[in-house]
Amino acid sequence: MFVRALVFFFLVVPGQAEWPAFRGPTNDGHYPPAADGKIYGFPTEWSEEKNIIWKTPVTGRAWSTPVIMDNEVWVTNATPDGKKMYAVCLDKATGKKTHDILLFENENPEPLSNHVNGYGSCSPAIDSEHVYIHFGSYGTTALDRKTGKAVWERRDLPCQHFRGPGSSVVLHKNLVILTMDGVDVQYLVALDRKTGKNVWRTERNTDFGDVEADGKIRGGGDFRKAYSTPNFVTLNGVRQLVSPGAKACYSYDADTGKELWKILYKGFSNAAAPVFIGNDMALINTGLGKPHLLGVRLDAKTQGDITKSHIEWDIFKRIPGRCSPVVIGSNAYFTSESGILSVLNSEKGKIEKYKALKTAFSASGVYADKHLYFADEKGKTFVVKPGPELEIVATNQLDDGCMASPALNEKAIYLRTKSHVYRIEKKNDSTGKVQ
Repeated sequence: MFVRALVFFFLVVPGQAEWPAFRGPTNDGHYPPAADGKIYGFPTEWSEEKNIIWKTPVTGRAWSTPVIMDNEVWVTNATPDGKKMYAVCLDKATGKKTHDILLFENENPEPLSNHVNGYGSCSPAIDSEHVYIHFGSYGTTALDRKTGKAVWERRDLPCQHFRGPGSSVVLHKNLVILTMDGVDVQYLVALDRKTGKNVWRTERNTDFGDVEADGKIRGGGDFRKAYSTPNFVTLNGVRQLVSPGAKACYSYDADTGKELWKILYKGFSNAAAPVFIGNDMALINTGLGKPHLLGVRLDAKTQGDITKSHIEWDIFKRIPGRCSPVVIGSNAYFTSESGILSVLNSEKGKIEKYKALKTAFSASGVYADKHLYFADEKGKTFVVKPGPELEIVATNQLDDGCMASPALNEKAIYLRTKSHVYRIEKKNDSTGKVQ
């Protein structure tokens, strides 16, 4: 398994230098290695006074990760009450706002009940022509990148998110794929990139087992909702979309939406995205309740209900409820809401080492230049050298905390805090200019 994982790691779209979606160009938090094997020169140290190229206020309550292409950095934004929702584009070189577009207005948005979510937590996605902005059931649109004008708009995809939307956009071929896991309905829908029309829609068929004798749903449906973003794996020659939801994770044919296999569990309110060890294993987080991380074997017989046949291991100590893992070789690295940094050996199904960092994390980590970057809720980013010792190379403090995951582009880190978007890049100590 380890050799195949290494082959996969080094062959994924080399040279792709954009950050087009929530988890980057390969949907796993990796910035692809340089074609010549050299490092890009991403910074490992910064502060409010050091290696900050620009810092732009983006106020509101929105935790979406920036997406980056060419000279554009796009994020969503929303007012704290959810009544107004925006798309914001920043000039990559200067940080200046080139677009600040009011997209949707809502009279009675659902109230939020915790600090974790907002109304703009769904990260957008971008391609050469459009940026795809998604606010769950409140609205989805494709904007022309040059003009900022809407090419198409959808406000007819129902879903009662209950605590705000959270699943991010993923792109596949000509499709924009959305995840709608609410307390009332649970489905995935694929829209045509150019027209916004439905190409396929697949309802989840989960038996939640929560209907009381009087017909009422236990917990009001709270245990049916989820906020995860799916990921792709190729298996049996088919590009599959692996999508964790409440009580079950499903794999669908990404072209058609046909259900291929599923795994059942007890968790709900899932937020962590699945990741893969090559094409041999999926790491699936079961969500809240008691978060478990499952190592799921992938092979030619991965079809139907594989709950009893394909789970290689199941661990639950120090597993995060929100943060997605980053896989390097056969190891997975992740942080938790309680501030635990861990390295998991996927071949053994065992956490080899962990460190208590005395903080809290909601954002997922990223990997570039042989370093991992984990941003916490208090404004500190931990730079970690992968390996059995979990060596912390540097800790870097900003004025405000991160709920959004970092984005990477060329040799700059883009961090969205609760109040600003930063471009962080090495400066020459003597001239103050970008190296």
